[in-house]
Amino acid sequence: MSDETDTPGTLAVPAADPTGPRPEPLRFFGTTWVNHDNGYTARRIGVAVGSLAAAVASCVVLRLAFDGLRIADTGSFVTLLVVVMFAVCSALAFGHTWGGFSKRPDPDRQASLRGLLAIGFVGALLAHFVRSLTEAPGEKLHRVEYETARKHHERRTTRRSGNPSKKRRRS
Repeated sequence: MSDETDTPGTLAVPAADPTGPRPEPLRFFGTTWVNHDNGYTARRIGVAVGSLAAAVASCVVLRLAFDGLRIADTGSFVTLLVVVMFAVCSALAFGHTWGGFSKRPDPDRQASLRGLLAIGFVGALLAHFVRSLTEAPGEKLHRVEYETARKHHERRTTRRSGNPSKKRRRS
């Protein structure tokens, strides 16, 4: 028997390699993204349904806020300004969140965009929904990093064959 789990289309993860790189856990998925096991599909469905439900609930709350603006009779300019603000922030949050699935975001830029991402939370939720239809959000980035770390580790730990004492010495 092999000491690796090797399913077609997945990575072979050594069962007992304490020195090798470990996969980074994803939120809601842990390390199930490596071999797509232990309820990975159910978790993906749960994330898709949950993020879509949260987006719909958020839109209902925003609708109530717009009704509050209408009742307060603030005028059409203020209502238009709020609608445009939420639409633009949601689009920017969607793009930023979507881009974060394929490359590590800069922590300083992330901190500076915190307010925009908070206002555009609907876009971020929709990005999670759309990505979870094909994979765990962030899985592709983590898989590339993990495969690179494993290859680097294998190159470092591969031992040379042959007996070094029989090596010819230079004169």
